[in-house]
Amino acid sequence: MSRWKALPESVDPQVRQLVVQLRRLKDHSGLNLKSLEARTGYSKSSWERYLNGKSLPPRQAVEELARVCVVDPTGLLALHEVAETCWGERGTAAGQQNPEAEERPVLPPEPRHRPTKRQLLAAAVVVAAGVLVALLVTEPWHEDAVRTTAKAGAQPSYACDVHRKEGSWYAGNSPTRDAVLQMGMAGPEVAEVQCLLQRAGFSPGGIDGVFGNRTQWAVRQEQQHAKLVVDGIVGPHTWTALRG
Repeated sequence: MSRWKALPESVDPQVRQLVVQLRRLKDHSGLNLKSLEARTGYSKSSWERYLNGKSLPPRQAVEELARVCVVDPTGLLALHEVAETCWGERGTAAGQQNPEAEERPVLPPEPRHRPTKRQLLAAAVVVAAGVLVALLVTEPWHEDAVRTTAKAGAQPSYACDVHRKEGSWYAGNSPTRDAVLQMGMAGPEVAEVQCLLQRAGFSPGGIDGVFGNRTQWAVRQEQQHAKLVVDGIVGPHTWTALRG
């Protein structure tokens, strides 16, 4: 797995969240930047900028990465939409690059000769890696696999310090009110959701910072109780209900 450099302090939290998820997806896939260039049509240098917070990836680049890694792009695109708004407000002033200026390279035509045994073997390895990513990231019934992956990455432990502040509930893990969270994600924002779900009477099955099947069930229960759209995805409206 890649050892990423810390993102610059100037990167907006919403952009940071998108970049972190793109990094995780790239690491799960096992692809390097050169492979991403070949499979997505965006250059190696472009991906270097996207994954290090130097430039916001275009929506199509996010879709291409999801396609290559065989995952549902819905959650990533929701993060991108929020990040794009923040980037438009703050990115230009900070002198950061505009993703619309990115040019996609022209890919060479597909070879007409029959693939060699080595090429077929390489393709099989890539397909197997894509299936593994899909199982780890998109399948809700593989919660144990998601949790095992998180533990292997030395995820920190979390606690609930639930308290009332200025008319809203907080649990001490994250003050966010608009982070978009869904199945397969992990981090302090997820732990905050789990604590607030537990306070509301909908048990997420533990406070581990991993958005698994039990946490999704609890989110759906809270959304139904608050008369929101029941989709199992935490967005601004669900945060408002949880914060009270």
